[in-house]
Amino acid sequence: MDIFLQAAIDEAKKGLQEGGIPIGSVIVYKGEIIGRGHNRRIQNGSVVLHGEMDAFENAGRLPTSVYKASTLYTTLSPCSMCSGAILLYGIPKVIIGENKTFLGEEALLKSRGVKIEVVDNQECITLMESFISNKPELWNEDIGK
Repeated sequence: MDIFLQAAIDEAKKGLQEGGIPIGSVIVYKGEIIGRGHNRRIQNGSVVLHGEMDAFENAGRLPTSVYKASTLYTTLSPCSMCSGAILLYGIPKVIIGENKTFLGEEALLKSRGVKIEVVDNQECITLMESFISNKPELWNEDIGK
């Protein structure tokens, strides 16, 4: 398995262990992880800390040129908020663990020139299916239902 997708999965598991939603993300620049994060909405009482947003926050303020040469890995298809950040900072490629439990804004990202690769990773699918089954109210809150 890709070491960067595995790092995103490790982040997702960390979020679940903290009582949150199991979605993780890493941002990779020149073969190095520059930002990692997991969904921390529950843990922090946050409205915006999805996995991708947490990875951006932890990468910090960097020149746009760095983001425009980076790849974002995420365990789940990015929602509209996270896709907006991907577009804002010019991330050119997104590797997605799975989009079976939630299909985010992949069409929008593709329409704006972002290369999308969906891996259909079984561990990512199982993490989300289990979470959605066990805590549907938290999942619905997370996706704005």
